[in-house]
Amino acid sequence: MAEETAPIPVSGYMITFNNARTVEKALKSLSWVDELVVVDSFSTDGTAEIATRCGARVIQRPWPGFRDQYQFAADQCAHDWVVFADADEEVTPELVAEIRKELARNALRPDAQRIRGYLAHRITFFLGRWIRHGGWAPASDAEIRLYHKASGKWLGDLHATPRIEGATAHFKNLYNHYSYENIAALVEKVDAYSTIAAGDDLRNGKRASFFKLATRPAARFVRDYFFKCGFLDGFPGLLTALNTAYYVAVKQAKLWELERFGDKEKNA
Repeated sequence: MAEETAPIPVSGYMITFNNARTVEKALKSLSWVDELVVVDSFSTDGTAEIATRCGARVIQRPWPGFRDQYQFAADQCAHDWVVFADADEEVTPELVAEIRKELARNALRPDAQRIRGYLAHRITFFLGRWIRHGGWAPASDAEIRLYHKASGKWLGDLHATPRIEGATAHFKNLYNHYSYENIAALVEKVDAYSTIAAGDDLRNGKRASFFKLATRPAARFVRDYFFKCGFLDGFPGLLTALNTAYYVAVKQAKLWELERFGDKEKNA
């Protein structure tokens, strides 16, 4: 008979700010964890209260940026293995079952061969359908979602992610992403994220140019809509490809603006 191990305890964590529309679904998808931590940046829409009702330990903390907030949330977790989800995501039952089986399997491996982090692929729901192609295709959208806490540290800026020391592997099952309620929300996030990304690029020594602004948005659209078959997702597929191209253009434009005029709000 195969050797069996006791269930591996897992902590779950999440960062939130005004996510009342989606946070309950996200937290319920983590109801299987042994501990649930939510770090909230003083939401005003009832997000923290929803998290408390869902059994989470809620910690209020001012927003320091993505990397630092994620790392703080991870540091509050008691168990060696941690899983995290954003407030607009849902860990599916199929993925939960795969996580449990893989953790038990991993515990039986020799220490030198153990996996330290697992990437999961996500599928986004937008304008009434699941987006399966283009730049949002699950094959292109994979991130570390479960890892051994001592082996992972959050790095990066806007697109911060846990950097894992040790072996990693991919889960087969997907998790769900409910990021944008409508087109207005999509455009609003492009504006917010492009501002953050342009600032990150400036601090990292990147520079805007006429050539980049003239060519990169079009190249991204062609890649996502044609080469990655975004056209197979119908009208939403066209919109996601146009959105990505627009994001690239706006980020370059804002980087150019920062180089020449600085942060006008700070200098006003």
